[in-house]
Amino acid sequence: MFVWIFHRVSGLLLILLLGVKFLTSFFLMTKEQKPDWALVLHTNPLTDTLLIILIVFHALYGLRTVIIDLGVKKEKLLFWVFTLLSVILSVLLLIVYFTRNY
Repeated sequence: MFVWIFHRVSGLLLILLLGVKFLTSFFLMTKEQKPDWALVLHTNPLTDTLLIILIVFHALYGLRTVIIDLGVKKEKLLFWVFTLLSVILSVLLLIVYFTRNY
């Protein structure tokens, strides 16, 4: 039940966060004078961290759902395997994100 709720909530949050990213990038690319609020929102590391974590968990839990729909009955094992994979992949991507030099 937790995965089902998390998958729906993460999908809604992804729509919201990606909308914010697209909106702020539009303002930063098209305006002569860059608005401060758009710059703050677009370069906020919290937004990027949430996006990375939500995308990874949403994608892998979605893959877990597809595997269960194909007939695999070990839901508890799949939950822990995909949770562990999501944590590892999220940590690796966050390390790359916070150690980049540009």
